[in-house]
Amino acid sequence: MQFGVVLQATPPARRVIDLAKRAEAYGFDYVWTFDSHILWEEPYVIHSQILNETRNVTVGPMVTNPATRDWTVTASTYATLNEMYGNRTVCGIGRGDSAVRVTNGAPTTLATLRDAVHVIRELANGRSVDYKGTELRLPWASRSELEVWVAAYGPKALKLTGEVADGFILQLADLSIAEWTIAAVRRAAAAAGRNPDDVTICVAAPAYVTDGTDAGLTHGREQCRWFGGMVGNHVADIVERYGTDTSAVPPALTEYIKNRQGYDYNEHGQAGNTHTQFVPDEIVDRFCIVGPIEDHVERMHQLKELGVDQFAIYLQHDDKDHTLAAYGEKVMPTVADVVRARG
Repeated sequence: MQFGVVLQATPPARRVIDLAKRAEAYGFDYVWTFDSHILWEEPYVIHSQILNETRNVTVGPMVTNPATRDWTVTASTYATLNEMYGNRTVCGIGRGDSAVRVTNGAPTTLATLRDAVHVIRELANGRSVDYKGTELRLPWASRSELEVWVAAYGPKALKLTGEVADGFILQLADLSIAEWTIAAVRRAAAAAGRNPDDVTICVAAPAYVTDGTDAGLTHGREQCRWFGGMVGNHVADIVERYGTDTSAVPPALTEYIKNRQGYDYNEHGQAGNTHTQFVPDEIVDRFCIVGPIEDHVERMHQLKELGVDQFAIYLQHDDKDHTLAAYGEKVMPTVADVVRARG
């Protein structure tokens, strides 16, 4: 099992780069960032500096989208970073949330997402592709290698992921939802004639290590409650599409948003925001991992048993450094397939 960390590109950029370097020193395999160009700084500029100051981690967005960037520019960016730093990038992509909504846009269709995955991957791997009726290729990118991982929740998006993606990103750590979504992706991969094991499974969620006291648990929950609100944006889209049909989407994913009354993207991804109080403690405990070290170790083993290949920590709370240290020194050594020597 591998480990990643998800960072916001919040100024100062130097702090983001330093956290990425610390993550690598603790043995993390991936460094991801948000991609929301209005709310935070431009991620690919920061990715270049992270890659320049590290040696082993793979870097990418969690997640970009097909709407805010021309697909050929996106592919060229990855291929350039790969040429400079040796094929250490990954493209996490979804239909779009904050990056498109804050500019009064909307998430793309799944058909558009499917086309974007194909165009970005082919170009960034040095292959030719038809784009808007013209055959294009990056002639200088023959040695570039890029995987494209799709973030998904709903049935149709999960089906698309299994059919075309190199990896599946599930942005929550609930065991029952992980089991349901992973099974859906694998079924779709098999039906498309692919080997389901070829689809990398990544679960991403906040992790907060507490001292085991009730007060510590209460504080940790408040630091992570924002995540249920962020996931709720996607869940609201699913409910709008599928209604309350439990045969299509399990209630474990949808029921908690019944008291949701909107969302303020000015506080997107921030601990202590004012519009996620509808998220109950139960959802925080299920979607995130909050508790003493042994709780984190137990959840990692449970996720690994479900076939999760990577757990990525959303590091948006008031205890970033301690969380990295706790995972690097106490959690990861118990579940990682290979533990790198610290550097």
